[in-house]
Amino acid sequence: MPVSSRPSRRRTWSRGGGVPPPSRTQGGPGRDRRTVVVKFGGSAMVNDPLKAAFAQDVVELRDMGLRPVVVHGGGPQISAQLARLGLGSSFANGLRITTPEVMDVVRMVLAGQVQRELVGLLNEHGPFAVGMTGEDARTMTAVKRYGVVNGEPVDIGLVGDVAEIDPSVLRTLLADGRIPVISSIARGADGLVYNVNADTAASALAVALGAEQLVMLTDVPGLYRDWPATHEVVARLTASELGALLPTLTGGMAPKMEACLRAVRSGVSSVRVIDGRARHCLSRVFGEPGVGTEITPDGPTGLAPTPGSPVLLHTPPHSPAGDRT
Repeated sequence: MPVSSRPSRRRTWSRGGGVPPPSRTQGGPGRDRRTVVVKFGGSAMVNDPLKAAFAQDVVELRDMGLRPVVVHGGGPQISAQLARLGLGSSFANGLRITTPEVMDVVRMVLAGQVQRELVGLLNEHGPFAVGMTGEDARTMTAVKRYGVVNGEPVDIGLVGDVAEIDPSVLRTLLADGRIPVISSIARGADGLVYNVNADTAASALAVALGAEQLVMLTDVPGLYRDWPATHEVVARLTASELGALLPTLTGGMAPKMEACLRAVRSGVSSVRVIDGRARHCLSRVFGEPGVGTEITPDGPTGLAPTPGSPVLLHTPPHSPAGDRT
């Protein structure tokens, strides 16, 4: 039996002018327009008031009749724990070089610290959140990923890309009224456990679930039109426009927008990149027009994956990742 919400004393969201809440009946075959995947990252992960506000917003999405799925990384927490252990943090093209020793720390921090804290914050509002990693029930299967230096692939250790998604357990949790909280760790067919970039994981899960929307929290208001010459944020881009712009992007926004592009080209109707430094940023997405940068497909999206079926993902093997997990 789906879990019921306890009486809420939270505020009511105003939806005028913002993104309308998806309905069950809209969208193509196999798509449940209520599903929203949210990638939790940036400053919101290390700021207690922002974390609490984020948890409140996610539960309010559920109370609106949506089905939120939270995917998180934990770059700052991983780096801090590595420093405490006397292990350095090294990166290649935005990817954390992950030795077996570093992977042990990544696994411990993501699944044992960041995920547990977020689950606890969500469950302060009711028995909703269920924590898991991509390893659980083989939800995500990874493949080894390489960095690129001077145009040549380089081995950066136990870093993975998403090769396959089996969304069946997630669909069961969502149907029961739960909020899945997923750490971006996955096991490969080779038996090794890989550190998967959280933006990449969120994008792949949104595609596999047939999600209508993917929301990415970051530390800037959106995609800047001409950084650093201007702070003007691009309000809306189509997939083709973003594809043309992608080679010109630098820093952490480049891999994040690559993940966004993968999502909209694979059936997600809308991806929104928003400023996670603002309290209740998710409420603003659904309550105000023009928040952050929205990426949409060029035309009608394809059919969503059949519910419960594994999804094979074909991703560039050497593309850079953005969330330094």
